[in-house]
Amino acid sequence: MAVLTYVLSVLAACANAVASVLQRKANREVPVEFELKPQLITQLLRRPVWVAGVLGVIAGFLLQAAALHRGQLSVVAPILAFELPLTLMIAARVFHAPLRHREWAACLGMSAGLAAVLYFLAPSSGPPGSVPWQVWLMATGATEALTLAAFEWARRGDIATDQRVGSARRAAGFGLAAGCQFGMTAAFVKAMTLRLGHGIGAVLTGWEVYAMAVSGLVAMFLLQSAMHAGRLIAAQPALTLSDPLVSVMWAVAVFGERVRGGTYLLLAMAGGALLAFSVLVLARSDLLGDGDLPSVTPSRDGHRQPGER
Repeated sequence: MAVLTYVLSVLAACANAVASVLQRKANREVPVEFELKPQLITQLLRRPVWVAGVLGVIAGFLLQAAALHRGQLSVVAPILAFELPLTLMIAARVFHAPLRHREWAACLGMSAGLAAVLYFLAPSSGPPGSVPWQVWLMATGATEALTLAAFEWARRGDIATDQRVGSARRAAGFGLAAGCQFGMTAAFVKAMTLRLGHGIGAVLTGWEVYAMAVSGLVAMFLLQSAMHAGRLIAAQPALTLSDPLVSVMWAVAVFGERVRGGTYLLLAMAGGALLAFSVLVLARSDLLGDGDLPSVTPSRDGHRQPGER
């Protein structure tokens, strides 16, 4: 059962990695005036590569839901961080740009850091029973406050004097907001899977499935905004780190999943630091810089011309 949870989580990360490359490729072809507007989605719907990316997101969601049905949220969420090195590997294959020694070393660092986090924390299921609505409300409010703060910080990036700095800030901020929202969505997915034992009717009559749908749609919009605002090299680190971090916080604070403390917690934090450092190293890879994708930038008449973005 535990092995199947790991396999499903890795497959979910693979699907998300494919989706990231496809969605960023599609978003670069959309004029900048559609940023943070509903028309952004209608523009993207006209592009088959984006639709394929959305199918990848759906596949990743279903695989993640299956993993959460069998395992703890605090186990599944960190494994999804493997989306970043998998994105690099897929980009290297698609754009014919082999990974260098630095990228391979960072991938190994991510693997070692993740293994340390899971081994030393040794997450286990919390006590059975329903979560009080007050806890749900407080956790949701805290997560949304963090999401809104990241969104507002990103939105203010459009006043930067350096266009490239502003673009990187918006991509990172929207990526952070999307990661927080996806982390909360994973918590709703976990809550929904707890109802599966009572049949599909119990799932459809529960509030969790609808909260999951709303939260997921918001997360998808924020993700598209991050992909549209700037390069993957700016958006991906914040997204990769915030999603599992928020998920683990939900797992411990809301679902009561147990982790080891004391020396084990310090060792797990060291593993987490190695994981975060490796993510930052990978995020600086040229393969996330879109160098192999057609580059376009807005002209004075609002159309896109070959150039910076």
